[in-house]
Amino acid sequence: MTPKLLAVSAALIGFAVTGAVIPGICDEASRAAPITVAAASHETAPDFTGINNWFNSKPLTIADLRGKVVLVDFWTYGCVNCVNTLPHVTELYAKYKDKGLVVVGVHTPEFPFERSAANVQAALKRHGITYPVAQDNDSRTWNAYRNQYWPAQYVIDQSGKIVFRHAGEGSYDEIDRTVARLLNASS
Repeated sequence: MTPKLLAVSAALIGFAVTGAVIPGICDEASRAAPITVAAASHETAPDFTGINNWFNSKPLTIADLRGKVVLVDFWTYGCVNCVNTLPHVTELYAKYKDKGLVVVGVHTPEFPFERSAANVQAALKRHGITYPVAQDNDSRTWNAYRNQYWPAQYVIDQSGKIVFRHAGEGSYDEIDRTVARLLNASS
């Protein structure tokens, strides 16, 4: 093994063990323009499929969540942009969970070390995540949503339709307004 390869391997192991993020690795979504879905083109949200583990919840289905507003958040703990969005997602969950919002994090790994359930569990604890998280190691839910970015958020209305999409960091106020509007419409 060359010294350079040994150094890169040691760095990756260090990131995996400490839960640190690798800046610049998954920042393509931060440069992407926000993606939104117009009201006229609502599509039915795909179900959670191929999930390896559920954290903080029993297994969920989109059908189980009918009548609720759902935020599906695709992320992985090794992505700096994903980690940057987590405070906003957890804040949104705390603000609206008693009013009918369900947040489902879908942890879809980019690197092999992110496939470890123990590493995901440690990341949940480190970031104070108490909402349901699905471990999507085989990217089956990711593919069902035709998702392409880390992080990405999908807001699903009470009837199970996707009414808003966003890729990358930002649009936090727009996501909040969308959730609030949907929750007020049902009260």
